[in-house]
Amino acid sequence: MDKKEEIVVSIICNAYNHGNFIADAIEGFLMQETNFIYEILIHDDASTDKTAEIIRSYEQKYPLLIKPIYQNINQYSRNIKINPTFNYPRVKGKYIALCEGDDYWTDPKKLQIQFECLEKNPDIVCCYHSDYILGEKGLEKRSRISLQDQRSFTSYEMMACKCLILPLTAFFRNLDILREYPEEARYVKNGDTFLFSILGQYGSGMYLPMIGPSVYRVHEGGVWSMRSETEKKAIRMSTWYWLAEYYSRLGNSKLEEKFRIRNLSLFVSDLSKAQLISITVKMCLPAKFVRVIKKHLMRK
Repeated sequence: MDKKEEIVVSIICNAYNHGNFIADAIEGFLMQETNFIYEILIHDDASTDKTAEIIRSYEQKYPLLIKPIYQNINQYSRNIKINPTFNYPRVKGKYIALCEGDDYWTDPKKLQIQFECLEKNPDIVCCYHSDYILGEKGLEKRSRISLQDQRSFTSYEMMACKCLILPLTAFFRNLDILREYPEEARYVKNGDTFLFSILGQYGSGMYLPMIGPSVYRVHEGGVWSMRSETEKKAIRMSTWYWLAEYYSRLGNSKLEEKFRIRNLSLFVSDLSKAQLISITVKMCLPAKFVRVIKKHLMRK
């Protein structure tokens, strides 16, 4: 392939029953104004509505640009990690941008600005920006990121999950670790947190305030937005446990300890005994993790 024709950025879009939203996401990809070639990798996880039909209509119009996978069986319900299994292995770009099928971008210069950021800053592994929320009341011109978190983060802050990076705004380097994904990630439901932590091993994160906010949609089918606070805490607990295991395997005792302490503080401060018992069952947590929980239950 001629160098001028090489794909520079791969957009990853995961969709499931996003028939009412997927067109907005795809249009946000198509409107990007760049001086490089990009590809759109869409994964439809066996939607039961018109999502696949809509994706196919765009695929027919842009066959060289849009490259879908249409599943016949829902992979998420089988606990198969979509990006590490189906998307990262087929990425051709030097960089990766994320956007779920129910969210969308608003700034036509988004990819170009983020591309230039990482090209000029080899020590930056990921760049990102802000968002707006679209819910029942319409578009709320406020971000999920507080003003104090609208900033750049160090490599350590990313690794330690002391950063807030919104996936639909993220743009990061295509690294070998994405194709050789850590085994611990198999058990994590909050894959974004795990992703940004392991990316932190390769550089810092840069906040780009000049990019127009992307739109995060809150609706009944939202995988994260519709979860209860208890469920979200359970997912964080599981994620922190497996990050502790990951960094333990790498010999990083400092981060291992931080993630374990963070979990313990959540046990004793935020959750009742009944909630903890429920969480251990629902999250299928390992026996040694359950033993730690039981010790703290006896003190509550």
